[in-house]
Amino acid sequence: MDSVITVPPEEGLLERTAALGEQLAALSAWNEQNRRPHDEAVEALTGAGILHMRRPARLGGYESSTRTMIEVLSTLAGADGAIAWNASAWTIGAWMVGMFPDHVQDEVFADDHARVCVVLSPTATATETDDGLVVDGRWEFLSGALHSSWQVVLTMAPAPDGTQWPVAGLVPMSDLEIVDDWHTSGLVGTGSVASVAHGVHVPWERTLPMAAIMGNQYRSDANRDSPLFNQPMLPTGASGFIGVVLGLARAAQVDFFARLPHRKITFTDYAAQAEAPITHFQVAEAMLKLDEAEYHAYKMADMLESKGAAGEPWKLEDRVRYRGSFGRMAQLAKESVDVLASASGGSSIYSNVAMQRIQRDVNALNKHALMHPNTNYELFGRVMCGLEPNTMYL
Repeated sequence: MDSVITVPPEEGLLERTAALGEQLAALSAWNEQNRRPHDEAVEALTGAGILHMRRPARLGGYESSTRTMIEVLSTLAGADGAIAWNASAWTIGAWMVGMFPDHVQDEVFADDHARVCVVLSPTATATETDDGLVVDGRWEFLSGALHSSWQVVLTMAPAPDGTQWPVAGLVPMSDLEIVDDWHTSGLVGTGSVASVAHGVHVPWERTLPMAAIMGNQYRSDANRDSPLFNQPMLPTGASGFIGVVLGLARAAQVDFFARLPHRKITFTDYAAQAEAPITHFQVAEAMLKLDEAEYHAYKMADMLESKGAAGEPWKLEDRVRYRGSFGRMAQLAKESVDVLASASGGSSIYSNVAMQRIQRDVNALNKHALMHPNTNYELFGRVMCGLEPNTMYL
């Protein structure tokens, strides 16, 4: 049984996060070698209150602002992108629990250590019973699964009109089989394994149709008046992704400038890399691309906050424009990292140099289905050309 923890108040959260930097950075090599987060790293996140950012306030959470989320997760990514990514996934899980009936939230968050992993692909099927669904299926890319107590699963289930529709359900991890299939080139330390359901029963009270989630029609009474829990799912979840991507791009600059004074350009007359005009162009390009990425990131954050505070509904154009900005932010951050990685020379491929890991991680994130630049551009442009969106993930 986990020991009881005392969660500190939100005040000082960013400072507590920064204080974990050396500890988390020191564990990053272990995380990569073992393809999973070290227990010590996960407990450090929990003890600092980082995983309470998106818990309901009535259950000890902070209901943190979007900008706070971005800065905390960016700071974590400066130490280890994999740990930051899992923290982001757990904050999304906590927020999604806040959509379910209040007594279900009470059950999940009765444990201060409760962590909830999430998958948004409906790669399972369900049959209906009198008291719920029976689910069979498999979910991959499940970040945080190895340290979670619950999973939000997504399954195709019978709809009221007799067709099939995607339904989210809350399932204890103890009801699922874990399959260690996480052998990847990026985000290696996340331990994003697969889970499998073999005839798992999910009571009705722990289910919520994705159509209701996408339409901001949740089942919580206690969170009904909270601006945070009245925001649309995808932009809210994306706010965590934003912080991780920005943090990796910022970390690339830190690593590059820390190594720069000690580097020359091999097989040239430049005894100091910092004296070469090509370096000046590379630094300028990388820094300006990150500035542009941050512009999109904070524009998205402010859009979420302003609409939430005003109770303003999201139009279709708002949602696809958000997706377009999301893809642009990810692309610019990756390009910023790639420029500096190219300028870092052959010595940067050693495993003890952060740059190689940062580049692999940000490349992996740009392949994420919700962050992939071309997918987001196509969706944005499609709707701007007068066509219907070809996805429900808005």
